[in-house]
Amino acid sequence: MVKAVVGANWGDEGKGKITDMLAQDADVVVRFQGGANAGHTIKNKYGKFALHTLPSGVFSENTVNVIGSGVALNVPRLFEEIKDITSKGVPMPKIMISDRCQVVMPYHILFDQYEEERLAGAAFGSTKSGIAPFYSDKFAKIGFQVNELFDDELIKGKLDRVLVQKNVLLEHLYHKPLISEEEIIKTLAEYRDMVAPYVADTSSFLEQALRDGKTVLMEGQLGTLKDADHGIYPMVTSSNTIAAYSAVSAGIPPYEIGQIITVCKAYSSAVGGGAFVSEIFGDEADELRNRGGDGGEYGATTGRPRRVGWFDCVASKYGCRIQGTTDVAFTVLDVLGYLDEIPVCVAYEIDGKETTDFPVTRLLEKAKPVLKTLPGWKSDIRGITKYEDLPENCRKYIEFAEEQIGYPITMISNGPAREDIIMRKSPLKK
Repeated sequence: MVKAVVGANWGDEGKGKITDMLAQDADVVVRFQGGANAGHTIKNKYGKFALHTLPSGVFSENTVNVIGSGVALNVPRLFEEIKDITSKGVPMPKIMISDRCQVVMPYHILFDQYEEERLAGAAFGSTKSGIAPFYSDKFAKIGFQVNELFDDELIKGKLDRVLVQKNVLLEHLYHKPLISEEEIIKTLAEYRDMVAPYVADTSSFLEQALRDGKTVLMEGQLGTLKDADHGIYPMVTSSNTIAAYSAVSAGIPPYEIGQIITVCKAYSSAVGGGAFVSEIFGDEADELRNRGGDGGEYGATTGRPRRVGWFDCVASKYGCRIQGTTDVAFTVLDVLGYLDEIPVCVAYEIDGKETTDFPVTRLLEKAKPVLKTLPGWKSDIRGITKYEDLPENCRKYIEFAEEQIGYPITMISNGPAREDIIMRKSPLKK
């Protein structure tokens, strides 16, 4: 059985907690795309953690954690994370790295920084983690797969070709110091020694795991609206954030995916630029931001204040559709307990016409939110474990959101800890 945990919106939906919870019953957790440019915040018996590359199954001793071929592997960051969690009492996790996974090169991070600097006011709001240059090189076929680190002659020949074009850009476009081939070769040798114990044919491993009846959990980074094809292009990430891609990265057939848990926040948040129709500003935004999440709405990787807004039914319905959602996990609902009334974005107005269909970016940028206000429940719902024990207005809020998006809300997170979850049988769940 393969399950996927993915995001409906801009990322930051609370996928880490849901994956951490589901990993308790999973034999394998696969991180299938993205790099260290975004993080999953997890709170459990070991403490509070922000994971960037490690799969969220690392806190479960019996779980194998696989880094799939679609991941942008920043080797030093991976081992910094391993050191961080083990120094806090987490047992050394079982980790496998796909031999077809590609490596974030030191110059990818530099080019990311230089390009944002060059674009200035037109920049994409990159985390400067090297992600766009990494994926550019991957699809230009000049990237370095993990298995290639073990072939010194191949590395030397490839670098001879690649650094010619890189140094032309550095000299004539960015006016920055040139890359030393000797230094890169030395760095890649260090990377090889670090990853050597973990590299494997993970596709073959996963095939056997499924033959043996194991449970495999796919973990996505970011959300639908940051997908390179279906998101708010060009203000997107450089990989595919949708569940369908998890089969590609893992190297398994797509029909193996039996459950797709799409995570939605009970309000909206985003890091970085791009259209955000239900966004709020000023004191109203500051209060929601500071109350949000576990310690406030700030990026787990960058520390940047997240943009916040009301729950967006239009974007969430679209996000769930693109993911192929079977179940919705509705998170951070407890945060809204301070509000007398809660606005919800139920439609967009574009050029004087209302729509509930999520449009392409050029039209999205014209969209204005159509809001409906629901009564708040004005109480703390943390600690509640049964759906029927939630305040009536809280249940009505959940049921309204479910009706609007058209997908079953079967999990409700009412706090940051693993056990702060309410399982619900939705009337939409067949």
